[in-house]
Amino acid sequence: MGFVGLGNMGGRMTRRLVDAGTPVLGFDTDPERAAAAGASLAGSVQAVAEESDVVLLSLPDSPVVEAVVLGPGGVLESGRAGQIVVDLSTAAPASTVRVHDALAKAGIEYLDAGISGGAAAAERGKLTIMVGGSADALATVRPVFAAFASTVVHMGQPGAGHTTKVLNNFLNAISLAATAEVMVAAKRAGLDLAQVLDVLNASSGVNFATLNRFPHIIKGDYLEGGLTNSLMTKDVALYVDCLGQLGVPSLSAAGPLAAFGLANNLGYADKISNRVVDAIGDVAGGTRLHTPEEH
Repeated sequence: MGFVGLGNMGGRMTRRLVDAGTPVLGFDTDPERAAAAGASLAGSVQAVAEESDVVLLSLPDSPVVEAVVLGPGGVLESGRAGQIVVDLSTAAPASTVRVHDALAKAGIEYLDAGISGGAAAAERGKLTIMVGGSADALATVRPVFAAFASTVVHMGQPGAGHTTKVLNNFLNAISLAATAEVMVAAKRAGLDLAQVLDVLNASSGVNFATLNRFPHIIKGDYLEGGLTNSLMTKDVALYVDCLGQLGVPSLSAAGPLAAFGLANNLGYADKISNRVVDAIGDVAGGTRLHTPEEH
């Protein structure tokens, strides 16, 4: 088994595979990540492609995916017919289709496999995976997914998995940015934040952020290790581009673009996207949902 990209998500998925008894040959631009994930260190993408029947990718964006797969020393150049490449990144669907078509000419299967659930779900083996590409190739790698995912859905043709992921991530961005704004307002209004969340979670405002993020954030736990503000901004931009290609107006994108753009500009770009609440708090008089004295 080969794995390229051993960061926040790739490292956790690799660890799940290794703990399940699957040896993993891993490559990352930071060599120390392979040891942290329990993988054997490969010296290059080429080495991973030459040695692995299945190659998993967890990379930041489509330009990096294209470089790793189609560039010099990449998977296309070093792989072979019958190999399966599984792209677990969040990528532009149009790019995904181009990569699939290029690999198909060499007899290499390419599955676009968007993941959802974040770092905590990866560690528990409870990720959701939405897959585009060959049903037969998916059947082959389902046992691989079982190490880190509890839900795997075949969405259809190449690009369908990444399209579904882009749509999902936009709703994630909306709920996080909007809930962050609401919670800062609640703090400024002098409301009990735990009570506010209890009310929201029993009312029509309930969402993933109110249920799973902010009960921790109001206690000072930002659930570090997940998607950063810069990557969240990238995902919303992917959504806007995707909808433009589909001929659908993206009327709701301005809010999260503004929120995560603010976070980037205030120094939170490489911090977990949950820190968007601090960026909003910064421009609301330095408001924080918690203080050390509240612990």
